[in-house]
Amino acid sequence: MEKIASPVIGLPGRRKQSAQVEGFPETLNHLDMDVYLSDYARQVLRAGGLPVHIPLDADPVHYLPLLDGIVLPGGADIEPSRYGHENTNSETEPLRDQIEFSLLDGALEASIPVLGICRGLQVVNVHAGGTIVQDVPPHARYDQPPSALTHSVKFEAHSRLGLIYGNDAQVNSLHHQAVDQVGSGLTVTARAEDGTVEALEMEGHDVIAIQWHPEMLDIPAPDADPVFGWLIQRAAARRNSKNGKSGPRE
Repeated sequence: MEKIASPVIGLPGRRKQSAQVEGFPETLNHLDMDVYLSDYARQVLRAGGLPVHIPLDADPVHYLPLLDGIVLPGGADIEPSRYGHENTNSETEPLRDQIEFSLLDGALEASIPVLGICRGLQVVNVHAGGTIVQDVPPHARYDQPPSALTHSVKFEAHSRLGLIYGNDAQVNSLHHQAVDQVGSGLTVTARAEDGTVEALEMEGHDVIAIQWHPEMLDIPAPDADPVFGWLIQRAAARRNSKNGKSGPRE
């Protein structure tokens, strides 16, 4: 079998039942589905990676040795008890929380690069001991197409994201929760005009977490959003380092 050259990127999803998906036969309504929007995998592919689905029934320990990078995608809210709050306005998926927190544990231990998107940013923050504002309705712009550029974000100079995007960028906004207290070891590297945290980076680790959805923006094929390029570059560098080869560095 030919050796896989592309960095392998783990991609967990959310759990639905077939009854929630239009067009499935009613006899299948009780069956589980693990799903995520295909745009995540497309961006990984465009950037040169190989996306691999991580089922919610899996033990992440068995996947981690196979992975060169991880995308933590958007989806349901984190169970508020994980950051010491009562649930006031959240639809949660505790099993998904368990899987993704375990993935992040293993990624940090093994120096696996991580890109968190929307919920993924909140997972990174809560994992580090941070908290979440449970409802920020003005940021949930579902009245617009998902690619609509609804506001700007300003990046901190000399941050990874500042090097990737420059001083600022126009982004979409599809989140109804936001970072409140920032977790230990994390640095805020982008904010919206109203001060909302739009990006976190982790000191000493290849971890970038952003609040907007770059995978949904209008980026003509075959190009990928630059932050996916960052993930694949870091994943490739880690793979080369493991294999004793020289690779790109930041």
